Amino acid sequence: MNPHRPHHLPEPGLPPLLWLAVLLLALSGCASHPPVTVITPEDTRDARPVPSAPRIAVVQAARSMIGAPYRYGGSSPRGFDCSGLVSFSFAQAGIQVPRTADRQFHASRPLGGRSLLPGDLIFFDIGGRRISHVGIYVGDGRFVHAPSSGRQVSVESLANPYWRDRIVGAGHYF
Repeated sequence: MNPHRPHHLPEPGLPPLLWLAVLLLALSGCASHPPVTVITPEDTRDARPVPSAPRIAVVQAARSMIGAPYRYGGSSPRGFDCSGLVSFSFAQAGIQVPRTADRQFHASRPLGGRSLLPGDLIFFDIGGRRISHVGIYVGDGRFVHAPSSGRQVSVESLANPYWRDRIVGAGHYF
């Protein structure tokens, strides 16, 4: 069993109460406090932590790069490859991660059976290379990535069979 492999895809959409809690956390500047746990009416069995300030910063950095061009080996707003977008986004949150998707996979911590949270990394096998692509989970079953030459940084859905069938695993640095 691959400890990086999510046991199931994320549930569609975050409850409005959770988004309100994330917004309040971001506005309060209380990043030094332990994560707040919100119990939603939809699932009282599974308490979900509010994303931490570093997770929020990573997601915001990745989202702010939507539309930036793909560039092989790129790791700046002038152009990104997939792992360059990850390393750039994490650096904006003050977190250094390895530069390549394969190294990011091996250095990340497995999810341990929990659902994906914003800021987690999702790893893919594209074209038969075990770890050949990476994206940043942003919530609502979606991830930001730098897809390929001639395209731009964009948001994709994990519900899309192309991506769902190519997931190798997921990990985190938080």
